[in-house]
Amino acid sequence: MVYPAHGAGSLCGKNLSDAASSTLGDERRDNWAFKTQSKEDFMSTILDGQPFIPSYFGYDVDINKSGADSLEPSISEIPFEENGSATGLIVDMRDEAAFKKGHLKGSFNIQAVSENAKFETWLGSIVTPEDTFTLVIDTDENKDDMLHRVAKIGYEKLLTKVITLSQENLEQTPSLDLADFKENPDNYTIVDIRNTSEVEEEKFFKNALSHPLNELRDTASEIPTDKPIVVHCAGGYRSAAGSSILQKKLGSATVYDLSDDIEQFK
Repeated sequence: MVYPAHGAGSLCGKNLSDAASSTLGDERRDNWAFKTQSKEDFMSTILDGQPFIPSYFGYDVDINKSGADSLEPSISEIPFEENGSATGLIVDMRDEAAFKKGHLKGSFNIQAVSENAKFETWLGSIVTPEDTFTLVIDTDENKDDMLHRVAKIGYEKLLTKVITLSQENLEQTPSLDLADFKENPDNYTIVDIRNTSEVEEEKFFKNALSHPLNELRDTASEIPTDKPIVVHCAGGYRSAAGSSILQKKLGSATVYDLSDDIEQFK
């Protein structure tokens, strides 16, 4: 029997099977890597279309080599504040509707509204091991769960505190006039934050600028701000994060999140 080290959807490789196990016979028969081919063809195939490498991968390799601290003592040291405030890098895990209604200025909206949301992946792709950050949660009942999710990638060491929000000194996200956007798309700068491989496969808007989400903090300054900016991904989850990043990085620029309305343009 052969048991996989990684499951489908992992950024550890491309086209990973969702099977929980396999056999040597099945792999010899079906796995392209065991077909007769040249070294050049093998290398070309295995390197083509690989997913990006998140910031936390190398960080976790070092932790695994040296040994991680005990989990519960490590997360128990992190301060918690109800109705708190924060400056610096702020990660807000609430759903996009709550975030858009009111959030701390400059927050990044990396949603963790379910176990299926790829919070850990995007936290470890947007926030680097050199950063420190504050985590905004929706209720104190979620504190332990969120601390464990942050600790899955070793980022509890970067976490300065966990807070819930008061209703004071919050900013709102502007709402896109979808009808105007449909009628006058050239009046907007459209930013596609999907992975490069997704953009190469299909573009939803001919003139969209490609800025993958995992690179957006570094490339935001390249985006023109002479027109309102509309951010989109493939389904709405990533664009919530991307639009919040641009709102912080581009200051006074008007930034909209197309969210799940992207479905109307496919």
